[in-house]
Amino acid sequence: MAILVLGGAGYIGSHTVYELIDAGKDVVIADNLETGHVEAVHPKAVFYEGDIRDRAFVDSVFDRETIEGVIHFAANSLVGESMTDPLKYYDNNLCGTKVLLESMVAHGIDKIVFSSTAATYGEPERVPILETDPTEPTNCYGETKLSMEKMFKWTGRAHGLRFVSLRYFNACGAHVSGKIGEAHSPESHLIPLILQVPGGQREHISIFGDDYDTKDGTCVRDYIHVTDLAQAHILAMDYLMQGGESSIFNLGNGVGFTVKEVIDTARVVTGHPIPAEVAPRRDGDPAQLIASSEKAKNILGWKPKHADLKHIIETAWNWHKTHPKGFVKEK
Repeated sequence: MAILVLGGAGYIGSHTVYELIDAGKDVVIADNLETGHVEAVHPKAVFYEGDIRDRAFVDSVFDRETIEGVIHFAANSLVGESMTDPLKYYDNNLCGTKVLLESMVAHGIDKIVFSSTAATYGEPERVPILETDPTEPTNCYGETKLSMEKMFKWTGRAHGLRFVSLRYFNACGAHVSGKIGEAHSPESHLIPLILQVPGGQREHISIFGDDYDTKDGTCVRDYIHVTDLAQAHILAMDYLMQGGESSIFNLGNGVGFTVKEVIDTARVVTGHPIPAEVAPRRDGDPAQLIASSEKAKNILGWKPKHADLKHIIETAWNWHKTHPKGFVKEK
């Protein structure tokens, strides 16, 4: 019996596959490699290249492999792009998930762990954010992820599907081995963008707005190491296999750092001055997003092991300084 990881060649997906295999699980990966990297695929995993919007492809994977549960990372995830090309996000994130669920129902597969996001909350009414707080996304990406959660809920009501939705905050860092890390094109995440400066790929880092209602005027985010996120997905799947009911969990460290604090920490880690320039605010950026993860800790038994910001940036820098252009594509 294997776990099917959709998007298992992507950033968080590939780290989850590594953790699953370290835990002795059999893993099947399906990824269309639009944003994933074949070089990030674990050599012990079975890999299928294909798109979850293709019903025949999804059916073929379920027909060939004995799958006991699905972990779903396959989605577009750029906030800015979602605002300029929303239909791309509805097509991939929602239509793809619809096709996936149709195939899961047809094959009698009733457990799925879903990679959701703090963007489902929008501008929070309070900090830290609880799972029961209102969900009012301020961007299309968050809207599609929230709609995917609702799709799981109603499919569960009709067909007995059980799901765990993991709403995580700012994923960051890299595998401690340095074998895999964060490589997006274009890159949109703060820490790798900062590290491109000491890596010689950009002259400065842009700070998008310094007039927010925060301690230094820059946005506050809750940074969570990618390996801690991966462990939460494994715990969530174990929870479902043990008969757990459908549920939603926040994943974060419960501590917020401003953009300026992250830049300052990166300066310490890299020994580089990392020049910073203030730029206009971006549409849809909440002032602060900080999670309460007490529910995940209490119910799933989740314990983040890589919570220190300096350590997080050290693992990221260990990856980026040896992979300045990300994964080298095979010719």
